[in-house]
Amino acid sequence: MNEGSTISVNAPLWRSAGGNGGDWYFVSIGGAAGEALSAHALMDRLERGKGRGWGSVKVQVTVGDSQWSTSAFPLKNSGWAIPVKLAVRRAEGLVEGQPVAIALELA
Repeated sequence: MNEGSTISVNAPLWRSAGGNGGDWYFVSIGGAAGEALSAHALMDRLERGKGRGWGSVKVQVTVGDSQWSTSAFPLKNSGWAIPVKLAVRRAEGLVEGQPVAIALELA
């Protein structure tokens, strides 16, 4: 997966309770798409000589009519987590546990 490549996945929105009382919402990216993100993260680390914070990868995300820049974060077991902010959840009518069609472009 090269910079500028786009991948599409359909995965459920899930919630993680924040330590300061706030909840965070994510979509997990696994399978071939997750492996592609892992390969990109490795190449980025080799090219830059260091990794980004928490091993993250910068991405452009599109859900419905909403687009934003964020980072994908590696999950402990496998795959990646993409945070989905409140404004996007409201604008797109996203509900915890329901599938989200998401498109990622590497930034």
